[in-house]
Amino acid sequence: MDIARYSIERSTSSWLFLFILLFGGIVALNQLGRLEDPEFTIKQAMVVTPYPGASATQVEEEVTVRLENALQQLPYIRHITSTSMPGMSQIQVEMKDIYRADDLAQIWDELRRKMHDVSPNLPPGAGPIQVNDDFADVYGVMVALHGEGYTLPALYDHAKFLRRELSLVPGVAKVIIDGVQQEQVSVEVSRARLANLGIPPQQIYELLRTQNTVSNAGRVQLGDDAVRFYTTGEFSDVEALESLIISNPGQEAQLYLGDVANIHREVQPVPRHLVRINGKPALWLGVSFTTEVNVVEVGERLQSRLDELVEATPVGMEMTSIYNQPQEVNNSVSGFLWNLLQAVVIVVLSLFLTMGKRSGFLIGFVLFLTVMGTFIFMDIFHIQLHRVSLGALIIALGMLVDNAIVVTEGMLVGVQRGKSRLQAAQEVLKQNQWPLLGATLIAIIAFAPIGLSSDATGEFAGSLFWVLLISLGLSWVTALTLIPFLGNKLFAKGVQVQESDNALYDKPVFKAYQKLLSAALKWRVVTMAAMTALLVLSVYGFGQVKQSFFPSSNTPIFFASVWYPQGTDIRATANDLSRAENYLLDIPEVVSVATTIGRGAPRFTLPYLVEKSHENYGQLIIEVNDKNNLPNVIAQTRDYLATHHPQVRARLNQMEIGPPVKAAIEVRFSGPEPQVLRELAQQAENILQQDTSIATLWHNWLEPSKVLRPQFNETHARRVGVTKEDVDDLLLANFHGRRVGVYRDGTDLLPIVVRAPEEERLFIEQWQDILVHSPTLNRYIPLTQVVDDIPLQWEESLIQRRDRKRTLTVMADPDPLSEETPAVIQARVRDAIEAINLPNGYKMEWGGEHEASTNAKAALFSSLPLGYLAMFVITVLLFSSARKALVIWTTVPLSIIGVTAGLLLTQQAFSFMALLGMLSLTGMLIKNGIVLLEQVKAEEDEGKQGYQALIDASVKRVRPVSMAAVTTILGMIPLLFDAFFASMAVAIMFGLGFATILTLIVVPVMYSFMLRIGHATKATD
Repeated sequence: MDIARYSIERSTSSWLFLFILLFGGIVALNQLGRLEDPEFTIKQAMVVTPYPGASATQVEEEVTVRLENALQQLPYIRHITSTSMPGMSQIQVEMKDIYRADDLAQIWDELRRKMHDVSPNLPPGAGPIQVNDDFADVYGVMVALHGEGYTLPALYDHAKFLRRELSLVPGVAKVIIDGVQQEQVSVEVSRARLANLGIPPQQIYELLRTQNTVSNAGRVQLGDDAVRFYTTGEFSDVEALESLIISNPGQEAQLYLGDVANIHREVQPVPRHLVRINGKPALWLGVSFTTEVNVVEVGERLQSRLDELVEATPVGMEMTSIYNQPQEVNNSVSGFLWNLLQAVVIVVLSLFLTMGKRSGFLIGFVLFLTVMGTFIFMDIFHIQLHRVSLGALIIALGMLVDNAIVVTEGMLVGVQRGKSRLQAAQEVLKQNQWPLLGATLIAIIAFAPIGLSSDATGEFAGSLFWVLLISLGLSWVTALTLIPFLGNKLFAKGVQVQESDNALYDKPVFKAYQKLLSAALKWRVVTMAAMTALLVLSVYGFGQVKQSFFPSSNTPIFFASVWYPQGTDIRATANDLSRAENYLLDIPEVVSVATTIGRGAPRFTLPYLVEKSHENYGQLIIEVNDKNNLPNVIAQTRDYLATHHPQVRARLNQMEIGPPVKAAIEVRFSGPEPQVLRELAQQAENILQQDTSIATLWHNWLEPSKVLRPQFNETHARRVGVTKEDVDDLLLANFHGRRVGVYRDGTDLLPIVVRAPEEERLFIEQWQDILVHSPTLNRYIPLTQVVDDIPLQWEESLIQRRDRKRTLTVMADPDPLSEETPAVIQARVRDAIEAINLPNGYKMEWGGEHEASTNAKAALFSSLPLGYLAMFVITVLLFSSARKALVIWTTVPLSIIGVTAGLLLTQQAFSFMALLGMLSLTGMLIKNGIVLLEQVKAEEDEGKQGYQALIDASVKRVRPVSMAAVTTILGMIPLLFDAFFASMAVAIMFGLGFATILTLIVVPVMYSFMLRIGHATKATD
């Protein structure tokens, strides 16, 4: 098909195509969903199983191991990690990376069925098993509800109202309330008074359990009506409990529960989870969005609804924003769209300056249409606007003009040589359309490994490939259709016809290049030796480049995660953290401090790691007024915690970009004995402590915790009819409270808890005075008759397992303000840690960033050989020559020279994104090489000899090859200021800058080697 003739003569079709791209792109841009970061699936679920009263070891052996064995039968499992602690098993199940969101619903159903099947095998008292598969839900809007003088139950009443109203906003998927404190009805009974009255405690327990039970009394037929029985006696209010008769049957005097007990409604005294905002008690509301929505628009509707609900908010209650994803997305996307506009302007200006006004306008306008057309296909394929997709467009800008430059250059030169515009367009397309298609495919395939990667990193950055596929493919179409069409109009007048090719290229730049190339060809052995020396030097220099995985986010928020000694009560954790809150709120740059105690916050951004439930854990989420103030506030926080909270282990880190890790450096030891694992961990910690760049160092088994061990005297107890369970129930009721029934309050079911009065439960030293009821003797006896002593001992209170083996993980983080990367620190300590002598049956492995990076690279490189093979095959097919293909491919390894120089000069780390940039250079190099060798073939077809054809072709390709490089390099400038893309931009800019030299010098030299072309003198003989 004669595309040039069709596009020029069928102008209606060309205009229609142009306007579809232009106006369709505008419409699509407004319809595209907006996110801060691309969505990726958190393939994790939590299986939580309570086992009250059991030690960590009992939980592990009787619950965790059984559940792990059942879970391991699922074929989808990648890793199973578990935490066994006194009274609870927490298992985190992670699925293989190949599964995406659409697969997980079925997988979670199978997991639930597996847990249901194994539940009958659990020991008595364990369960029920709770499977939390919304563990990965992201609540992009987090607000704190608080108010001076309001109790948490009062806040909860209004929070439930807000949850109902906000759930109705279009685009909102779910609204949760975090930090809710369970209310209970406390019945404080003095055991001494019960002993005096001779009333067994079990009698009170049974009354409270049965009095408020909903039971079926049946029905009768009265005439034609069926009438049911509904017996009175249920509690109508808490005070009704006081009128319960507890006196023994047959006694004349009636004794009421209110006579021996203080009954009241209260929040559970030992909370499971606490949240605060700026040091004040609060409840947090988290709002998640439905998929494929414009988060910014939903955020506006949400804010509008919140504004409307202000009138329904009680006076004094306030809502404070913790995280506002729509606002962050708006700022992020707006910033990237501005960067994209800047990049387009930079590219167009560079084209104007180097290609002339007409050519510059032509290429720049077609570039703009290509970008707009890309938005259309992004909308069709549901690719949203976010950091990666917009960054991909900026990366593509320079390559998008490559095809247009070649066609425009060829058409302009044809017109300058006296040919008609149609003829010039036909000739340039006939010569270049298939080579340009092949070169475009190669450039696309260079990015294919990231699009085909099954790793979470591939899922996160995968849209990079798909956007480049769309935009580069479209750039080939627009170069072949719109460039001839618009060029026919722009080159109609004012183009000066030149007498010959010599006149066209009789300029200082072309002459200088020709002399340089001639010298390189004359001294080709020296040229390649110099390149080889540079390659060796750059490989050595690459070893000096810092290594990293993903950088931190630009969001002005950082986290201070603190661990108190194992066994610390959650109330002590909360009290001590209040001092840190007050300190931070006095720092002028701090906007807000949100605190979560007992576990992590709800996941409000995808890379956020949610910590499991631990009473000794707290996290401060600190927002700063400007990201430039982050280092200063982080430094102050670090120094304050070290000085005023020496008992805590504090980890300070900024918000992450990309898949998160628990700690930057992790060393895992697996084996059967806890004590041996601790000894191995101590050796690793001693090595890590010697590195001054380590700021935080800990391991996930933490310290052994204290435990009171009542010494039960079986012989004495049997004589009086007291069992171990009786003693446990007594201690539970006396010091903590025993749940004996349920109080119904509308939709709420409150536990009824019986416990001792405050003065009887405060001091464990008074345990000798506690009385236990003997059913055999039917009277109370001192606890000392059945318990000899209650010594204080130590126990393992956390047993961590990974893939069904006990695993202790030593974790370390560098100073958040240090220039040292985790990879550099790990390289320093690696040999010493790997030299630790491991007993038989024990294993050591690395985790953290090293493992995440290794897995990401492994997934990336798994598809790389196939991609490179496809690229090489396309190159061979284009020239029907393996030697010519090898000419181009021999330059690929040399690209590391520019990459190494750029990373060292800018002090950027070689991150995962830099690796992608380096791989993309392969496509750019080969594409430029194809353009050059195709011109050599055209010169030879015109009858020129090898040497002269090579020289003339190289000179004619100086401008298109140079301009393709210049536009790409300049288009990258806005990305230098984005933490996520900076290292990739540096790799491409410096790598491509040197790659241009490779194309214009090394490719001709290698061509002369491979095809045995002599020097100029030999060519003319």
